[in-house]
Amino acid sequence: MKLADIGELDAPVLLFGGPYSNLHATQAVFAEAARRGIHADHVICTGDVVAYCAHAAETVALIRAQGCAVVAGNCEKQLAGYEDNCGCGFDAGSTCDLLSAGWYAHANQTVGAEDRAWMGAVPDVVSFVHHGERYTVIHGGLSDVSRFLWPTSNDTDYMEEIELVQQFIPDTSCIISGHCGLAFERHINGVRWVNAGVIGMPPHDGTPQTRYAVLSEGQATFHKLDYDHAAAAQAMQDAGLVQGYHQSLLSGYWPSEDLLPSDLRVSSRASG
Repeated sequence: MKLADIGELDAPVLLFGGPYSNLHATQAVFAEAARRGIHADHVICTGDVVAYCAHAAETVALIRAQGCAVVAGNCEKQLAGYEDNCGCGFDAGSTCDLLSAGWYAHANQTVGAEDRAWMGAVPDVVSFVHHGERYTVIHGGLSDVSRFLWPTSNDTDYMEEIELVQQFIPDTSCIISGHCGLAFERHINGVRWVNAGVIGMPPHDGTPQTRYAVLSEGQATFHKLDYDHAAAAQAMQDAGLVQGYHQSLLSGYWPSEDLLPSDLRVSSRASG
C-alpha cells in the first residue's frame, strides 16, 4: 500500500475523479482550477485517468504535465500490470462488464510502457491536512480499490472502510473517494465521506455536465463542469468507441443503469 503525504493544504483544493480518457473534460477542469486560482499542487485526482473515452494517452499526458496528485484507480492498476480487463468490479454478464471489453481494449492498445510505469508508481492513498483536519484520499475502498460505495449504501459498508482507513491513518476525519461516478457527501459516526464525482462521464442525471468538488475552509462544495461534450462524443465515434458511452456524453444517461442500486436508477424513479 503506497502512501503519499502531501502536507498542509489550507488554500482551496480542487478534487476530481474519473477523467476516463476524456481529454476535453480534463482540459476544462484544469482551466476551471486556473480560473479559481488553484495551483496544480492543490489539485487531486481520485483515479481512473483512463477509461471509456477516446483520448487515453493524451489525457495521461495532460495529467502528468499538470503535476497534480493522483490516487491509483483500478484502471491504473490494471494497465500498469498489463492486465486484459479493467478490474472495475462489475458483475459478470452485466452491461458494464460486457461494454468494458470494448473501451478497455482501446485503452490497452493506446497507453504506452512509460505511462504504464507512471501508473504503477502513483500512490494508493494520498493524505493531507486542511485547516487542522486530516484528509485521506482513496479510489473506491481501502479493502478493494474497485469497491462501489453509493450515496445510498448502508452505514455498515462505510464503517468497514472507515475503520480500515483509520487503522492506516489514525487521525483521519474525512475520506475523499471516487470510482462510483456520483458526487455526494455522507456523515458516518463523526467521519465525513466525500465523493468528488467524475469529470469524464455525466452522473446519470440527463445533462451532459460532469462534476468536481472544491474543498475550502473545511467545507466541500460540488460543482458542474461544462466542456465540449459534443467534440468528446465525436472523438469516441471516430475511434470506433460506439458501444453506448459516446451517447452518454450527449444524453447524460449511462447505458449501464444495471450497475446502480435500484433506488438510484432513473427507470425505478420513473416507475415510482
